[in-house]
Amino acid sequence: MAKPADVSTDSPALDAERPPKVNVSPGVAGVANWADERLGLASLLKKNLRKIFPDHWSFLLGEIALYSFIILLLTGVFLTIWFKPSMAEVEYQGTYQLMRGLPMSEAFASTLTLSFDIRGGLLVRQIHHWAAMLFVASMTVHMLRIFFTGAFRKPRELNWLIGVGLFSMSLIEGFAGYSLPDDLLSGTGLRFVDGLIRSIPLIGTWAEFFIFGGEFPGELVIPRLYMVHILLVPGLLLGLIAAHLALVVYHKHSHYPGPGRKDGNVVGYPLFPVYMAKAGGFFFVVFGVSILMGATMQINPVWTVGPYNPAQVSAGSQPDWYMGWVEGAVRIMPNWEWHLGSTTWSWNIVLPGVGLMTSLFVLLALYPFVEAWITGDKAEHHVLERPRNNPTRTGIGVAGMTCYAMFWLAGGNDILATQFHLSLNAVTEFMRVAVFVAPIVAFIITKRICISLQRADAERVLHGSETGIIERAPDGGYSEPHRPITVDEKFTLTQHLQGKALEVAPATDARGVAEKGAGVSKWRALLSRWYFAGVISKPTSGEIAEADHHAEGHDDHEVPAGDKPSEITH
Repeated sequence: MAKPADVSTDSPALDAERPPKVNVSPGVAGVANWADERLGLASLLKKNLRKIFPDHWSFLLGEIALYSFIILLLTGVFLTIWFKPSMAEVEYQGTYQLMRGLPMSEAFASTLTLSFDIRGGLLVRQIHHWAAMLFVASMTVHMLRIFFTGAFRKPRELNWLIGVGLFSMSLIEGFAGYSLPDDLLSGTGLRFVDGLIRSIPLIGTWAEFFIFGGEFPGELVIPRLYMVHILLVPGLLLGLIAAHLALVVYHKHSHYPGPGRKDGNVVGYPLFPVYMAKAGGFFFVVFGVSILMGATMQINPVWTVGPYNPAQVSAGSQPDWYMGWVEGAVRIMPNWEWHLGSTTWSWNIVLPGVGLMTSLFVLLALYPFVEAWITGDKAEHHVLERPRNNPTRTGIGVAGMTCYAMFWLAGGNDILATQFHLSLNAVTEFMRVAVFVAPIVAFIITKRICISLQRADAERVLHGSETGIIERAPDGGYSEPHRPITVDEKFTLTQHLQGKALEVAPATDARGVAEKGAGVSKWRALLSRWYFAGVISKPTSGEIAEADHHAEGHDDHEVPAGDKPSEITH
C-alpha cells in the first residue's frame, strides 16, 4: 500500500498576498481609469463606439438640423448678453444717424446697438438668423426623406411623432425669435398672429388679453416671447432631440436596400473612428457655411423699416418662408363670417389660420397609423423603400408639397400681381382653385411616373441595361442589344416587399367566434385597393432565371458583382 504524501502547511502558494500597487500616471490614462472604476465607462463606450451607421448622403440632412441647432445655441448666448427684451419707450441716441432722436422700444434700440455698436454683433445676428432658416429647412427636408422612404413604419412610429413635435416647436421658436427685435416688419407679423388668436371662437378675446397682457400690442409680449425663445422652447427642443437620438440608437439606423442589407442587420461603418470623424468634419462645414452666409448675404435689416408702430404697415410685408403658407391661406379665404347675437365668428380667419396649422400636424402625426391600417402591414421594417416602389405614398407626399407651394405663393399674391403686372383679384381667384386642383394633378402625375419607373426596373432586371448600340439584321430590321446587369443590382431592384390589397373578411372565424383584430370592412378594402392600384409586380425568381437562360446565347455575359469598399455588418 502506498504511503500518503506529506501535506505542507507553509507552501508559498498558500500565502495570501495583496496585488502590488500600480502607480497610475496623472495623465489621460489615469483620468480614464479613475472614471471607469467609478462609472463603468469602458464597457459602455466599447459597445457604443463600435455601433454601426450606414453611409448615405441623405442621412446628413438630419445632421444639418442638429448642427444648425447647436449654432443657434452658441450664437444665441452672445445675442442674449446684449439684447434688452423690453417694450419701454426710449429715445435712440446710437450711432445710426438716420434714426437718432426717434422714439422706439428698448428691444429695437438694443437690436440697433447689436448691429452697429457691438463688434461682430451684426455678423452674429445674421449667422443666428441664417442658422434658424437652415434649421427649419433641413428639418423639413429630413422629414420628407423619412416620409418618402417609409422610415416612419414600425417600430419607428414614436420617433416620427417626436419629429412632428420637433417640427412644430421649431416653427414656434422661429416666429418668437423673428418677433423679438420689435421692428415694423415683425410687429406686422405679431399683428397677424393677434388676429388669429382673436378669431378663435368663444375664447379668442380672453386668449389675446392673456398673451399680450391687454389689448394688442400691450407692454408684455416681447418679454414673454423672449422667455419662450431662450428658455421654454429650447428646453423642449433639447428634450425631444435627446429622445429622438436615443430612439435612433435603440432601434438601430435604417438603411437603403442593397446586397447584404436586410431588416435584421445594419451595414455601414463604426461610430469610432470613421463616422465620428466624418460627423465632426461635417459640423465645421455647416458652421463655416453659416458664417459665410451671415457675412455675405444680408438678412433682416431692421433699420430699413424702423421701429414698430401699430398705425403703420410696411409695404410688401412677407413673413419668413416657413410661415408664408399660413398667410397665403388667410389671403385667399372667402369672407365667411357668422354673427350670432353680439358675437362674430370669423371663419375666414380661424379656418385657414388655426384650423390649417392644426390639420397639418394632426395629419402628419396620424399618417403612419393610417397607412398601416390601410395596408394591413404589421411587420417591422429596417430597410428603406425606394419612393417609386410605393407610388401612392409618393404621390400623397408630392401632392402635399404642391398644396403647400400654392398656399406659399398665395402669401405673396400682392408681389406676384405687381411684379408680373397682373390683377390682384385674378391672382387670388386663381389660387383659390389651384390649392385644390394642383395637388390632385401632382398626385396623378407622380403616381404615373413611379409606376413607369417600376416598369423600367422590371425591364432592366429581365433584359439588362441598354448598350446604346443599334444593330441591323440581314432582313433590314434594327435592334439594340442589352447587357445583363450585376447580381447585386438585380437584388437591389427586387428586394422590396410586394404589398397586396386587403380583401373583405368577416370579424369572426368559421365557428362564429370573434377574433381580435380580424375582419376587413368594405371601406377598408376599398381604400386598400386604391392604395395598391397600378403597382407593377416585381419579376419572380422563375422569370429572372428564364431571362438569364435566354441571355446565355448572347455574346454579353453576366457581369459579376463589383468590388465594394469594406463595410461592417451588424
